[in-house]
Amino acid sequence: MKINIISLFPEMFNGPFNHSIINRAIEKNILELKFTNPRDYTYDKHHQVDDVPFGGGAGMVLKPEPFFRAVADVKINLSVETTSRTILLSPSGKTFSQEKAKQLAKYDSLIFLCGHYEGFDNRIVDNLADEVISIGDYVLTGGELACMVIIDAVSRMLPDVLGSKESAVTDSFYNGILEYPQYTRPREYKNLSVPEILLSGDHGRIDNWRKKKALEITYKNRPDLLNKTTLSAEEHEMLKKIENDCTQN
Repeated sequence: MKINIISLFPEMFNGPFNHSIINRAIEKNILELKFTNPRDYTYDKHHQVDDVPFGGGAGMVLKPEPFFRAVADVKINLSVETTSRTILLSPSGKTFSQEKAKQLAKYDSLIFLCGHYEGFDNRIVDNLADEVISIGDYVLTGGELACMVIIDAVSRMLPDVLGSKESAVTDSFYNGILEYPQYTRPREYKNLSVPEILLSGDHGRIDNWRKKKALEITYKNRPDLLNKTTLSAEEHEMLKKIENDCTQN
């Protein structure tokens, strides 16, 4: 996958993308990251990318010309057969989710527009972006951090990025609910023991325990997710028992 990031501060990406899973994906040529600075597409001596808003108001607004030129330049280098999606990061966008990460992972190319100041001239939003995405109900200084979050989540969905094919499938949110608890060695630490069932070797019972625990955590911490996912008959029965137990307690 080719990812083009259009940002006024591309150096912000050096630390997060030079380590761990993203860096390994780049080294394996699974992921290719390119950065474009809109300042390079300004024609005035001060390389101005923002201006005061029409109608008055506080702050500065990002000008359309540098971003239109930058996106056009990026797209020139994409082949006709390439499936591409241009994403603008903004608090006013639709909230990012695991489902969206899976959808975006199917594209050959992603282009991210990272904003700053009071945001983008709306002609950029309406004419350059295929979609506007937010990572939550809060405001960040710029779109770079949101962009990093989305790229990290999308990269995990690409084939061969993770060490195990099962890793992504068992992640929280992948199947609509939160992940079950995990344990590793030592078996006991400070009188805290690993659940016996995980040491039993009975994979059927272990799978059932994990399903139940995942449902229990989701019910307690994010019950809203249960209304958005399809549960099996077995999971429905587990959930009823969890609800009854929680009500009694």
